[in-house]
Amino acid sequence: MTFHSEHSIPMGKYVVSPTTHPTDSGEFRASVSIKSGQGSGTHHRVFRFDGIFPTREAARLFAVTQGWLHTGASLAC
Repeated sequence: MTFHSEHSIPMGKYVVSPTTHPTDSGEFRASVSIKSGQGSGTHHRVFRFDGIFPTREAARLFAVTQGWLHTGASLAC
């Protein structure tokens, strides 16, 4: 499976990493990794979404938004 990892985005005490995945039909799926902590106390959560998006940017924006919602980061981040 081919995927396109986007740049990681710091959000408060978390780092959000959106990823897009092309489908066979030329559309895109989205996922996001949320990392917290450091060293042996690091935790990663990965969310894969069922939605299909017409463009890579739409999938990326959805993943970033979901990451922001799951971290509870404030708008100031």
